[in-house]
Amino acid sequence: MSTKEKISEELLLEEDVLKENEIILYNDDVNTFDHVIESLIYACDHTPEQAEQCSLIVHFKGKCTVKTGSYDDLKPRCSKLLQAGLSAEIV
Repeated sequence: MSTKEKISEELLLEEDVLKENEIILYNDDVNTFDHVIESLIYACDHTPEQAEQCSLIVHFKGKCTVKTGSYDDLKPRCSKLLQAGLSAEIV
């Protein structure tokens, strides 16, 4: 195995270790923009601008990554979104 191949392999292994989980928020026909924005501010510590942008992405694209991090950090945040009646999951 060449040095170049070995370095590439090590980088790929590091990328796998460094991958973070994501909370994906999905669009629905029930919740208002204001409710989604308030929920993102509360659960994900978004700024009002960030929450508004995410709500627009969800509306037009159907889903949006709203928070990345460790699973232990994301689990309670995702639970708050679910309790608020939003559709979200950790991936």
